[in-house]
Amino acid sequence: MRPAVFAGTFYPATEPKLRAALEEAFTGERGPGSLPLVKKTDRKVLAVIAPHAGYQYSGQAAAWAYHAIASSPKPDVFIILGPNHDGKETATTKEVWETPLGPVRSDQEFLNALVAKGNLKYDDKTFQEEHSIEVQLPFLAFLYGEHVKIAPVIIGNDADLHQLALDIKEVLVDQGKKASFIVSSDFTHHGPAYKHVRWSQETQKNIYEFDEKIIALIKQQKPAELLDFLDKELATVCGGLPIALLLTILKPCAVKLEQYYTSGDLVEDYKNSVSYAAIVFEEK
Repeated sequence: MRPAVFAGTFYPATEPKLRAALEEAFTGERGPGSLPLVKKTDRKVLAVIAPHAGYQYSGQAAAWAYHAIASSPKPDVFIILGPNHDGKETATTKEVWETPLGPVRSDQEFLNALVAKGNLKYDDKTFQEEHSIEVQLPFLAFLYGEHVKIAPVIIGNDADLHQLALDIKEVLVDQGKKASFIVSSDFTHHGPAYKHVRWSQETQKNIYEFDEKIIALIKQQKPAELLDFLDKELATVCGGLPIALLLTILKPCAVKLEQYYTSGDLVEDYKNSVSYAAIVFEEK
């Protein structure tokens, strides 16, 4: 079992405190305003982009994504795509994930077939100190308890996004499974703490406008243009590759920005700021 490495830092380590933090994320001023109700509706959420910072910062943005997920029929598997912050490797793991709300299990049947394609490897070590996927799991456990399966994939610079997208789609068809995608990404990191000082004046305004350009490319579902922009502008979006993979997989759909704010907005200081967005992709 993979231990909950970031419990106690990114989110509370005990079940009562974690449940309270998640409830605050949903009902807080910047959250969706109500607790999620897992129920079948006509809504068909295909994917979400959710942030992965400490819950005190990004939890209320992430709650918008999971509120949308709860309103849609539960898929057979949640494919969670996260960035590799510390290395170039692309990998998956079939370990059971520990959370303070109980274990979250990987879909071994799906992952074995995906790895057998030859373009993805098992590597538990890649996940040991990576937080981008772990911080999403308490939200899923909050919604579904132990009745959920995931396919966690960390995307590094070595990924062949087009081939991996094809592999994922083929395995889903072969196994007759329905999937929803969760992409774990923060947006612009700005300030000396992130070694990225792009603006010295009107920082809030410039961060907002810059993120708007990135989000517009996501809404237009243009993965190549998105990656070109991020590269050309030296953008500090940590989940650019996972987002591009998602956009490569999805057919044209309805894309909506549900929430956006920055850590600078929370502390009213933009010397160091990280942007958080909840973006929902729905079947038209």
